[in-house]
Amino acid sequence: MLSGINSPNCRLEALTEAQTAVIAMTMNESDQNMSEDSADLNFEEALRRLEEIVRKLESGDVPLDQSIALYEQGEKLRGLCQKRLEDAQAKIEKITLDREGRAQGTAPFDAD
Repeated sequence: MLSGINSPNCRLEALTEAQTAVIAMTMNESDQNMSEDSADLNFEEALRRLEEIVRKLESGDVPLDQSIALYEQGEKLRGLCQKRLEDAQAKIEKITLDREGRAQGTAPFDAD
């Protein structure tokens, strides 16, 4: 009865459970680090990181569990880039000109 504990399948199952636990802990740590790190990123840095993630995922050389973690990080970076773009657009102002073409002042940017 105890001989089954040392069987290759039982050891493989235990190893797989251990690997899954380690991967879950690593993903949680990387999510936490990503949240902390991403708040400090400017648009260009976030976009660069996102492009790196896309290249890794497109290469097909990343294991499934790591691909999932990378995808989640990429989604957070995409959201950050979108927020940075929206913030920038909100700050853009158009210059209003008088009849002679001289700058008269500024008005909020109207994207419509």
